[in-house]
Amino acid sequence: MRKVSLIPAALAAGGLLVFFAGAQETAKPVKTASSTTPAIDQSLEWKASFNPRISPDGKRVVYEVQKTNWEDNAFERNLWIADIAGGESHALTSAKKSSTNAAWAPDGKWIAFLSDRPGQIKDTPEGKKQLYVIAADGGEAQQLAKTETEVNAFEWAPDSKRIAFSMSDREPKTLQDRKERYGEYSVVHADYQMAHLWIVEVPDNSANATPEAKRLTEGDAFSVGSFAWSPDGTRIAFSAQKDPDLISSFSEDIYVAKVPNRSVTSSDERTDSVKKIVDTPGPDTNPKWSPDGKKIAFETAAGAKFFYYTNVKIAVVSAEGGTPQILTDGFDEDPGLIGWGPDGIYFAAEQKTYAHLFRLNPATKAVEKLSAPDHLASFSFSFSHDYKQVAYRAALENQYAEIYASNVAPWAGKKLTAMGDQLKGFALAHREVISWKSTDGTTIEGVLFTPPDFSMKKKYPLLVVIHGGPTGVDQPIVNADRYYPIERFVAKGALVLRPNYRGSAGYGEKFRALNVRNLGVGDYADVISGVDSLIAKGWVDKDRVGSMGWSQGGYISAFITASSDRFKAVSVGAGISDWMTYYANTDITPFTPQYLHATPWDDPEIYKKTSPISYIARAKTPTLIQHGENDRRVPIPNAFELRQALEDHGVPVKMVVYKGFGHGITKPKQQRAVMEENEKWFAQYIWGEKPAEPKTP
Repeated sequence: MRKVSLIPAALAAGGLLVFFAGAQETAKPVKTASSTTPAIDQSLEWKASFNPRISPDGKRVVYEVQKTNWEDNAFERNLWIADIAGGESHALTSAKKSSTNAAWAPDGKWIAFLSDRPGQIKDTPEGKKQLYVIAADGGEAQQLAKTETEVNAFEWAPDSKRIAFSMSDREPKTLQDRKERYGEYSVVHADYQMAHLWIVEVPDNSANATPEAKRLTEGDAFSVGSFAWSPDGTRIAFSAQKDPDLISSFSEDIYVAKVPNRSVTSSDERTDSVKKIVDTPGPDTNPKWSPDGKKIAFETAAGAKFFYYTNVKIAVVSAEGGTPQILTDGFDEDPGLIGWGPDGIYFAAEQKTYAHLFRLNPATKAVEKLSAPDHLASFSFSFSHDYKQVAYRAALENQYAEIYASNVAPWAGKKLTAMGDQLKGFALAHREVISWKSTDGTTIEGVLFTPPDFSMKKKYPLLVVIHGGPTGVDQPIVNADRYYPIERFVAKGALVLRPNYRGSAGYGEKFRALNVRNLGVGDYADVISGVDSLIAKGWVDKDRVGSMGWSQGGYISAFITASSDRFKAVSVGAGISDWMTYYANTDITPFTPQYLHATPWDDPEIYKKTSPISYIARAKTPTLIQHGENDRRVPIPNAFELRQALEDHGVPVKMVVYKGFGHGITKPKQQRAVMEENEKWFAQYIWGEKPAEPKTP
């Protein structure tokens, strides 16, 4: 169960295998000869690897490589495949657009994936992700079926002959007729297109065959989320909520559907084959079958009212239904359920600034950490059929993330990619985890970035970069700069602090709850106490301190703008300025009642206390505001409200709106603009550089 947060990437299809014989997949350095500091464009061009999936026999790993396409203004991904024993890797797909979400057939012969490439089948909807298969040894990818809407997710059947997938229903005829008569309009919290399950047969070897997908579920009673085949291929367990609206996540429960061994055309027959087996308050999701097919593990809120910040639990229930048994009461973090192997249930979880793989004994409830070493940030685990080998994405401190494979026991990670090679020659900042006491005595951790020639006898400008969430977390690993040019700030002579303020993930339920009815107020105290601790060490020039952040990080930065005159510049990215404005406009209205325990109509004072706009009369700090035009998570009225209030109070303010974007700025050219705007803003107010005069047309 994912925490809902404010956070929030040209040849014929797969027809060419590009070989790097005897070598790992390598990203070439993109540095220039004249500088050891990455330019903004260079950071945007750093390749990255994602989503490793190990073959059933544990011998190969398929993964995604992302690179930047400036011409089409896109971050595009293609699939690569690596041999674990020999280390050789090669490209599996190289088509236009992206190929993602690879999954091996259980027999290891085929790899299915999603792609928004131009479809092979006539009248395939343009730009919609479709389902493809490609031979594991390479060749031409084949579009498996034409779907009228985008495929959300899929999973192979155990027999390797069928694939189940989910997609949203097309608009019903009643809605089409309404548009024809009245034109385009929408009814809020209505006009839903439910997501449902379909099954498609995989052709044996006919490249010209286009199988027809068969519907497994239908109707307006629920919308399907995650799902999994039973080991014998006769049933599918799935989670579903009352409608696809994000605010309806509280209603998500677990169902089991029988898979017919023949075509079913009757909607009554399909409805009768579905049984709800878990119905508890709060979300129940991500079902995984036991190896014998008798039980199902799943993630649950366990009836918690305030499940946005309380611990997710792993529970087990009979596949026929019954009372769920909670297994992780003793584990104080959010476990991300991965699968149920012969020797236990596997899950991933964050541990302060690191992240690991764990195994749960369903009989004793004992939890064992498997991944190593301790200071490892590891993600995206996948297992061989026997659960003896694992592939994952990981990085140690001050390293760039790579794809690895390992035996589950003993753990010994083998690196399969060499993405870090493209960073060679750059003098990057050093990352180190530090801690301090907040004003109420709470211990807060953060990641401090220092230049290679850092001296404890020198005072530096300090820039605070605040993560979103609030259940995000910053780690001491190397990532490509995106919204904030951190490497360039450090190279210019600044320290950068990324605080894991109260509410951050990885520190347990009590820590995540410390900003309940305390949003902004406690968060600000954690940030300012971190600044004070560095000033006390003698490392920081207190007259040159700035703050920036996106989403919840933008909200905390807005709180700094309105609450303090100690910062010389602030950048607010997609931030909240007024919780009442936010509540009335956002697509996740439950967020504020979960954290503030009230609506603005029931307790306007708590909304006032935690809103930056309430303190705007104190504001003095020059503030840059950046926001996506179509942001539904933190709607843009928050930005306009803050901008107008600052202008009315005579505070220097600049607002930039990114046309056509939502909560995230997801294309490279606009990310370039975001970073350049931030670089210029802090150059002016922290380093005293005169802004460039606008060029005359």
